[in-house]
Amino acid sequence: MASSLPELEDGKVPRETSAAATDNEADQRDVRGDGGPVEYDVERIERVYRKLDHRIIPAFWILYFLCSAIRSNIGLAQTMNTSSGHNLVQVLDLTPKDVSTALALFYVSYVIFDMPSNLVMSKLGPRVWMARIVFAVGVIGVCFTAVKAAWSLKLLRFLLGVVIAGMWPGMSYYLTLFYPPSRTGKRIGQYFTAAQVSAAVVGLVSAGFQLMDGVGGLVGFQWMFLIYGLCAVVLGFTLLWWLPDRPLPPGQKRAHTGIFKFLPRTPEALTGEDAIIHYEDLKRVYHPRSWTLKDLGYVLIDWRLWPLTLMYFGVVGVGIGTQLYGTVIIQGINGNFTGVQLSLLFAPIWIMDLIAILLVTPISDRFHRLRPFFFSAAVCIQIAGLLVVTFAPTSNAWARYGGLLMVGFGLGPTVPICMTWTNEIFQQRHGEVGVAAAAALVSGLGNLGSITTTYALYTGWPEDAVKGPYQYRRSNLTMIGILCVSIVSSFVMYIALKFAGNKPSRKITSSESSSINGADEFQDGAARRELQQRGFGRMWWNKRS
Repeated sequence: MASSLPELEDGKVPRETSAAATDNEADQRDVRGDGGPVEYDVERIERVYRKLDHRIIPAFWILYFLCSAIRSNIGLAQTMNTSSGHNLVQVLDLTPKDVSTALALFYVSYVIFDMPSNLVMSKLGPRVWMARIVFAVGVIGVCFTAVKAAWSLKLLRFLLGVVIAGMWPGMSYYLTLFYPPSRTGKRIGQYFTAAQVSAAVVGLVSAGFQLMDGVGGLVGFQWMFLIYGLCAVVLGFTLLWWLPDRPLPPGQKRAHTGIFKFLPRTPEALTGEDAIIHYEDLKRVYHPRSWTLKDLGYVLIDWRLWPLTLMYFGVVGVGIGTQLYGTVIIQGINGNFTGVQLSLLFAPIWIMDLIAILLVTPISDRFHRLRPFFFSAAVCIQIAGLLVVTFAPTSNAWARYGGLLMVGFGLGPTVPICMTWTNEIFQQRHGEVGVAAAAALVSGLGNLGSITTTYALYTGWPEDAVKGPYQYRRSNLTMIGILCVSIVSSFVMYIALKFAGNKPSRKITSSESSSINGADEFQDGAARRELQQRGFGRMWWNKRS
């Protein structure tokens, strides 16, 4: 639909997108008689966001799949080809403390560089920075093939944390450039499933890599590092063409200056009337403007960061602990399992995780005011699972394994819900810099939980790792403790917001680049039609044909 756009007046989009608009398009509009902006039918808006889904979500899913595999396959490498003396611990002659230190070093560098990386992304350009992250992760992944001693393993794990820092919060931030916060929960859940599928597939495929042990002079885990690393390198280049740049107001031309003159161009995410509808809907919540260190300071002193960080601390600590030590825990349940059997039993944990994400995150978006209740219910399932793993009779190995499946199911929706709630709160409070900084801080500081579980628990706790009926009992109970912290923090946040509210900061409401008059203006098109919770009203079985 080609037409020149008239000048935008008072920050509003033109009332008519084209003189030649079809009758069908006209029927889809709800034109206000007060001179305000055009209101589009919710279904028309939904079709625009589905187009964005088809462009963005598959790319995010694949990059998160590969990066998650490279980050976590060290856990599988500890048990691959054990019978032939070719697992990671045997080849490098590692002590349990070497392993736990190497695992923890990743999260040390990740915590340090997470927020700086995300802030650079907001300045440099999300598409280019995301491609850089994936390419660098692939290069480090390939380098793992050449590890020969404990020091090289520790160094590469630290460097992996440096280069991957900013990926997870960056993906969350990137979504807020295209979607209102009320729409991000389901999308985060969709690409977060890549981590679960990755954990399951990597576990299954590792059985094949074990059969390649000795081929070309490489042991099984080296083949695993090499293949995943090369795939990530290729994907890093591909993302430069695949991911769209941040959206611009309709009619504004994109400038290509500096280094961007030499980078490949990528098609715009939306064009024509789709771009106008998207701009009209998104501008109610997204107000791009340059930010300063003072703006960043307002974010850093916002008390809302800390309950969210503690929520994330518990669930991500348990999630990473399960991901990295899952096969070790299963081996503790039954020491007679072979390496291949351990890999195959590891996969269903993440299939349960995947099922929970697909079931819960869409519903949590519908009932978005009840996010802390969905979060806490999922955490309670994790606690119940850990209690089963810990206290079920040692003679009943399958009951204890069932507890791990419960942990996997409970883990699923917790991280997407936490990140979505962060987006909702800080987009409204502080705008773009709020999302970029808060997502990175919640993710980065929350990963101190990962340091706790990887360094201090399981094989990192020698007294607790002694074989016997009580092996890993204290580690499991510690994880239950940090999960309780997550539940308490979610309700503290919920109650505090009831009393303190979440009004936009003065810095946002007074911005000359913004037309916001109050907190209600932070609602996107669909959310304005849901001032009262509509629950299941727009689930698939009630949609209009």
